[in-house]
Amino acid sequence: MPRYAGPVVDPHQHFWDPTANDYPWLRPNEHIPFRYGNYEALKRRYLPPDYQADARGQNVCQTVYVEAEWNPDDPIGETRYVSDLAARFGLPNAIVAQAWLHRTDVADVLQRQAAFSLVRSVRHKPGGPRSPGEAGHTLMSEEHWRRGYGLLERHGLHFDLQTPWWNLNEAATLAQDFPATTIVLNHTGLPSDRSDAGLAGWHSAMAALAQQPNVRVKISGLGQPGEAWTATANRWIVRETIAMFGAERCMFASNFPVDGLCADFATIYEGFREIVADLSDASQASLFHNTARDVYGV
Repeated sequence: MPRYAGPVVDPHQHFWDPTANDYPWLRPNEHIPFRYGNYEALKRRYLPPDYQADARGQNVCQTVYVEAEWNPDDPIGETRYVSDLAARFGLPNAIVAQAWLHRTDVADVLQRQAAFSLVRSVRHKPGGPRSPGEAGHTLMSEEHWRRGYGLLERHGLHFDLQTPWWNLNEAATLAQDFPATTIVLNHTGLPSDRSDAGLAGWHSAMAALAQQPNVRVKISGLGQPGEAWTATANRWIVRETIAMFGAERCMFASNFPVDGLCADFATIYEGFREIVADLSDASQASLFHNTARDVYGV
């Protein structure tokens, strides 16, 4: 089969201007634990023209902006800012907005977010154990958070979930308990531990989550600190994800500019094309375009 050459919808990217707006993690003297290590290179303005320069030659026709940890005291401000970018530049074409599902103002925030024409989903990273052996649970198991989550259906909103694979048992329960709400798992379940034991744990967790029909997966965020992003290094994870969920429930995403710490845009997308070149034309179209189009309504 030839490599995919059709239009691309990128369902996970960010814009920001730390000189004009407040992103606590991008403040000059702020340093948070980060899965790619040193992220000082991200503390710069990154707007649609910068993204378009990075994505040149990859036939990206539409994108989905994902909340970028803007100051949590002002979730609506981020959506207003990004909507203004869309009006000026034609990108993004859909928004995953910020909402704190455990807060007392969640009903008002969701109503206001849903009123923006580009908002399709919200994201609230649920925290929880930082390693497979650590005791505890995430906010996905807290009743007050689940009450906020239950309001998503009222507004027709999806939920973008970013959590490591060892918390996916809670995500599977969430999907089962709220079948009308689509969960979009970010960054392939974060398979950062590439040891045999780490990959086995990731695979088991993903296979269980795949049993829930209202879950979709973004295949992205596969960089490894200090290592080159290659198709060879990521092939097994990509193909196993597709085998578990089906191409019609998976979508390739750039996670730019964050994954720019690991590789340039073309390296990542040409790697994706190489990994799935033997799949059918329909499967490739789902992975690069159709799944994202259908989930985010772009």
